[in-house]
Amino acid sequence: MDLDLAQVRAFVRAAEELHFGHAAEELSISQQALSKRIARLESRLGMRLLDRGGQGVRLTEAGRRFLEPARQALAAADLAVTAVLDAHRPLRIDVWGHLYAPLRTLAQVATGEPRLELGHGRDLPSVVAALLHGDIDAAFGRVHAPLPAGLTHRLVRLEPVDVIFSADHPLADAPAIRPAQLRDSVLWTPGALHRLDFLHRFAESFGIRDRAEGTNLGLDHFLADLAADARRFSLLPADVPLPPRPAIRSVPLVSPTPLYAWSLLWRGDGGPPLLDGLVSAFVAEAERNRWLEYDPVCDWLPERHLPPALDVQGTQNPPTSRR
Repeated sequence: MDLDLAQVRAFVRAAEELHFGHAAEELSISQQALSKRIARLESRLGMRLLDRGGQGVRLTEAGRRFLEPARQALAAADLAVTAVLDAHRPLRIDVWGHLYAPLRTLAQVATGEPRLELGHGRDLPSVVAALLHGDIDAAFGRVHAPLPAGLTHRLVRLEPVDVIFSADHPLADAPAIRPAQLRDSVLWTPGALHRLDFLHRFAESFGIRDRAEGTNLGLDHFLADLAADARRFSLLPADVPLPPRPAIRSVPLVSPTPLYAWSLLWRGDGGPPLLDGLVSAFVAEAERNRWLEYDPVCDWLPERHLPPALDVQGTQNPPTSRR
């Protein structure tokens, strides 16, 4: 049986949105055209894939069985088209965790090929949706939740995290600080703590009970609010460049040192050819800069299970000690 990929794409988008109006808008077609494509697909298959009624749209049992193979068929078709038509286009990659400056690492890795077309995702869920829809080829940031089937991520950098606070904070002149010493301070967060997984797990792990929430309006605004209260502190990766600001101190954390885990994320069907070049660049840079060294005695990671890393061949390999 030959399938019409336009009909398959209409079904997949409707199954993901569970709303014909939203799916039609995503595909830039009318709702009537979407309904006709799905009806023709159901007629060809001889069974209903979606139920449409007063309770909204829902998948039938046949629709649930058809959905994942249909996604794989579309992904294979997209790859075939990409191999022929888009061999020279830039690699589309989103980043997230913007306050922690993910572009620092990307700029260090992607100095030549592959060419990158950068986007800015809001958060991990928005980036996952963009990947599943084929709007981007890859993504870079911290993966802290289970991913849907069809996506792959690999740990590429473990970055030590420093504590930052006002120059008037009681610990501002210390050469190094243990996380436990921050229990009497106030954790200042750029948004609701429950949405900031790394800071939330740090607070829970080290008994930081006092928290205050701000708004993420960029690093300058965040630091100004931090400096306004001598009891506040926050965390930033050690390599984040801080603007000149005499009212702010950055101090290393030790015993243990928190590590921020950066990962590369892509669709498991392999993606465009340029993706291989980006992965190879990350492998080489991680080796050169010892980005994946880790000592469970001296370092702290919030992940319950350490995500797989890339060795020099690009296969899974556990991080190694940097001490």
